[in-house]
Amino acid sequence: MPNVRAPVCQIDLYSTSFTAVIVQMFEWTWDSIAAECSNYLGPSGYGYVQVSPPQEHISGSQWWTDYQAVSYTLTSKRGNRAQFQNMIKVCHSAGVKVIADTLWNHMAAQDSGTGVAGSSYTHYNYPGIYQTQDFHHCGLEPGDNIVNWDSMAEVQNCQLDSLADLATGTEYVRARLAEYANDLLGLGVDGLRLDAAKSIPPGDLANITSRLTKKPYITQEVVFGAGQPVTPAMFTKIGKILSPMFRYTSALRDAFLGSGSSISKLQNLDNKGWVSSSVANVFVSNHDTERSGGSLNANSPHNTYTLAHIFSLAHPYGTPTVLSSYTGFSTNADAGAPNGGHGTCSGNAGTNGWRHRWTAMAGMTGFRNHVGSSSLTEWVSPNSQQIAFGRGSLGFVAINNADSSWTMKFATSLPAGSYCDVVSGTSSGGSCTGSSFSIASGGSFTATIPARSAIAVHTGALGKKKSSSASSSATVSVTFSEKATTVFGENIFVTGSLPQLGSWNPNSAIPLSSADYPTWKATISLPSKTAFQYKFIRKNGTNDQVAWEADPNRANTTPSSGTQSISDTWR
Repeated sequence: MPNVRAPVCQIDLYSTSFTAVIVQMFEWTWDSIAAECSNYLGPSGYGYVQVSPPQEHISGSQWWTDYQAVSYTLTSKRGNRAQFQNMIKVCHSAGVKVIADTLWNHMAAQDSGTGVAGSSYTHYNYPGIYQTQDFHHCGLEPGDNIVNWDSMAEVQNCQLDSLADLATGTEYVRARLAEYANDLLGLGVDGLRLDAAKSIPPGDLANITSRLTKKPYITQEVVFGAGQPVTPAMFTKIGKILSPMFRYTSALRDAFLGSGSSISKLQNLDNKGWVSSSVANVFVSNHDTERSGGSLNANSPHNTYTLAHIFSLAHPYGTPTVLSSYTGFSTNADAGAPNGGHGTCSGNAGTNGWRHRWTAMAGMTGFRNHVGSSSLTEWVSPNSQQIAFGRGSLGFVAINNADSSWTMKFATSLPAGSYCDVVSGTSSGGSCTGSSFSIASGGSFTATIPARSAIAVHTGALGKKKSSSASSSATVSVTFSEKATTVFGENIFVTGSLPQLGSWNPNSAIPLSSADYPTWKATISLPSKTAFQYKFIRKNGTNDQVAWEADPNRANTTPSSGTQSISDTWR
């Protein structure tokens, strides 16, 4: 990473001009988040970390147990009160503010049990906190659960999936929720995510937030369906709206997958009937949507997940959140975080799939911090899946979501100079670990963007690629080994960012030998001392189908001489 920390917007969290990047550290423990704030989040320019609900919840290893509260004791699977407070202190020291996920709509769904801190409870009786009269018992549907989302009465007075629904219209419940929120704010929490805000009348939320001891950043989960009576516009005076209404998330999914839409239609997001940019908190995916199919996820094909994040972090609409989740959700949607919730990141890749460390994610976070509120300029789109645009005179991005490379002379407002592509590398000391581009006087430059890839440059990341890299005539022998099981007719290939790897073109991908099946191998001559990206693909010779590995692109650098062995497992 660069030696100099990327700038972070140091402004009032409640301000509508808030644009710094939020990273949702899903299921991480407080101690692990504290370490990551110091080691990576702060130095990489992430402005805010969103953490799991800190209050006591039901027992169980599943991720969703965190969302079934049983008391306001600050002991959860993530850690205790002292660890939570220390995390806030350490993150603040690293320049990272903290947003806590909070549960104002409900308590637990289970009939009875004991929470992780030892508190006993039944469905409508939480000793010392709430009793039966403190909950809604709507009587409108069997089991008092929401069935008809077209009924405002059901949405705001019935239970969401049997979760005991708090009577937020009562004085006692309002005061108790405000007391809990003020406890968090007193420990230094800077913002609150209001889970299931749609199921709470806006007047109740306004009353509760009016009792807070300071104005935190507030972002509200308001999932909207066409024609429904509860709309996001009802909540905009309270705080920001997540995603917004989740239409942003599905719009990016459909555009990047080409499902009845295209990325060329994503220019003017303020003109789509959503909430205005100033109150939108956007994300490509969150912990719910990546499991439900409501969004792109790390298993989406063709690098679309990464490309959508590059777009989200480059485009000026809304305040972006990056989900740093973990692998395995596609086979077990209930699974809690690996390693007991302790982050196990290393390098730029991040083991277990933690995505905030992907080079493109961190690079585009620095891009967004640098361009700030600069207007969107110089939009070009030669076809439905290729776009490029500038952010004033500070940055420029080009995204190629097509299956073939894209070469174009781009016109920008950037000053002349040598720029580092922050999607593929980092800039430090005047040199770039990834690709670099020379912009001429007048702002033009010519670039070739590989298939399913992107480039992004900004005036805060200057530098040339080291001269000893791809231009060198020296080569080394690189052996790629990929462990992958296949069915009859399937074969494994490797492709990537270098011409020797086919320049991301599946038709030019290099075949691997199955002599050591299930390990597939190929030895390829590549330029020495060269950073490159690559992926493995499956080709089915019986029907010409191509399947790509899950995101992100793999990355490596060849040595100066000799040989290199790279071993991977299909993902």
